[in-house]
Amino acid sequence: MVVHTLRSWRRVIDSKEFPGASPGVKYNAHVSEHILKKHNKTLLLYHIVLPAKCRKEVFSEEVEKTLKEVCIEISKRYEVRYIEIGADEDHVHFLVQSVPVMRPSEIVRLTKSISAREIFKRHPELRKILWGGHVWTSGYYMNTVGRYGNEKMIQTYVENQGKEYKRIHRDQLTMFDAF
Repeated sequence: MVVHTLRSWRRVIDSKEFPGASPGVKYNAHVSEHILKKHNKTLLLYHIVLPAKCRKEVFSEEVEKTLKEVCIEISKRYEVRYIEIGADEDHVHFLVQSVPVMRPSEIVRLTKSISAREIFKRHPELRKILWGGHVWTSGYYMNTVGRYGNEKMIQTYVENQGKEYKRIHRDQLTMFDAF
């Protein structure tokens, strides 16, 4: 099932803009930068795949745009950075950077709950397709991505999946500094 999910990656939209840092957070636009805090230095990357409920084909360009906007807003409020987001009609891939105090399951929970609420708010027509009020399945796929080789390999891998690759968001890994 996971192999099928990863093979069917399709659309990603290029986006170089990213809003300013939230208070206490500085962004450095270098790939694979470590996050420096007062007492630690980390580089945590996750590859997350979230399928739509019942694998329904709901990720149109409009829904992808909403998802990108929501993820950028999540980045402003939490120390979670969506480095890349790519969608096929029935699932979405995320390359995410975060800090050690943010549990990986919490990143998934935040992403799923906030994005679902906003997607239904902005696209009420999806309620007819996704009966039961759920955008996402209860499960997900997550893998850690290493700095030395794996990060680029995963990016190349997802770019070469599916019939047509279309980037819906791309940002660079950054450094978060606490005041």
